[in-house]
Amino acid sequence: MKEIIATEKAPKAIGPYSQAVKAGNFIFTSGQLPIDVSTGEFAKGGIAEQTRQSILNVKAILESAGASLQDVVKSTVFLSDMNNFAEMNKVYSELFGTEKHPARSAVQVARLPKDALVEIEVVALVK
Repeated sequence: MKEIIATEKAPKAIGPYSQAVKAGNFIFTSGQLPIDVSTGEFAKGGIAEQTRQSILNVKAILESAGASLQDVVKSTVFLSDMNNFAEMNKVYSELFGTEKHPARSAVQVARLPKDALVEIEVVALVK
């Protein structure tokens, strides 16, 4: 059985999808753009600020379902430019901590929705 996860603390879906779905003991988030919920706009700044906002959106969704960033077992980072990898990675490390990192893929894509610099999705284990 699947359960739809939704919270006002993260951007609403902009298409026919859910913020996240809980299936069994796992939560699967949709890709999170760097949209600041309070403004409806991308976080001001560059890749560092956009990465931080995308992860904070993921965090809000996970917390609404009873999980946290520490429960993430796999993440996927979509970058509009692989030259932004090092700066993204620095912010990612700050927010995910220095130990017991989740598995991760990071790929460059041709284009992201609304021309974002980054989009992040995760799979997390629910306690």
